[in-house]
Amino acid sequence: MSRDAVGRDEGTSAVPGGGLAHRVPELGALELLLAVARLGSLGRAARELGITQPAASSRIRSMERQLGVALVDRSPRGSRLTDAGALVTDWARRVVEAAEAFDAGAQALRDRRDSRLRVAASMTIAEYLLPGWLIALRGQRPDTAVSLIAGNSTVVAERVLSGEADLGFVEGVSVAGGLDSVVIAHDRLIVVTAPGHAWARRRTLSVTAGELGATPLILREKGSGTRQVLDEALGGLARPLIELSSTTAVKASAASGAGPAVLSELALGEELSARRLVEIPVEGVRLSRALRAVWPVGHRPAGPARDLLALTRS
Repeated sequence: MSRDAVGRDEGTSAVPGGGLAHRVPELGALELLLAVARLGSLGRAARELGITQPAASSRIRSMERQLGVALVDRSPRGSRLTDAGALVTDWARRVVEAAEAFDAGAQALRDRRDSRLRVAASMTIAEYLLPGWLIALRGQRPDTAVSLIAGNSTVVAERVLSGEADLGFVEGVSVAGGLDSVVIAHDRLIVVTAPGHAWARRRTLSVTAGELGATPLILREKGSGTRQVLDEALGGLARPLIELSSTTAVKASAASGAGPAVLSELALGEELSARRLVEIPVEGVRLSRALRAVWPVGHRPAGPARDLLALTRS
């Protein structure tokens, strides 16, 4: 049976106007039409595309209504394109080829994105947590080259906002404007001194929050997450005894007897076990903080950055 226009059989016709999405058939329908033209059977075309024959018939009818012309004549001997169907098939082939080129280009962009991962992390996370995460990531993505920028939390935020890093990790009290974040872990800050320091020789080992805030301490530089948390928890700090730019340097200075320091529990396991440093309890304040992953607002991590973020929370 031949039909000159689908509107004659089904009582409908294409409605002009609207955007292309309303006037041009979806890609799946065009692929189905090409399969029908190649195989000469709607049933075989449906099987090749992994859909049922009723679903294929419905898709063809929907496309005919959308275009306002009959595309396929169906009979017990098979399916044959109408003259209009043959013309539409030629156009469909160009659209599908263009879609395949688009898909290949998008895959190339994903491959380029996935070939590298730029991470910025505050010092404690970079030294004590990130190495394990990166080893696990390498097991999942052995071909991804990872570069690491280590700095304080302020520097990390700047690098992520400027696009120099795909994902950042910070330790501070709050997150800079323009960044989204998720808490990946919690950390405890510990006051430590050398065993010979006066605080370590007290009968009552603890110090008060007020005493800690009034005492010159060995501190990380301004912008460090540890210093931000300590400053907020104590309501202000005395002028630093020494300012240093790395956790290792702070530990070494405290162990030498220069003065008290406040550091992440993550960084102190070896020194406390060997009693090169002694923990000093603090009364009246809880020194804890959240560790966060950060990324630009509206740009949820993808590819290797998404996988790394998942590893931090597993």
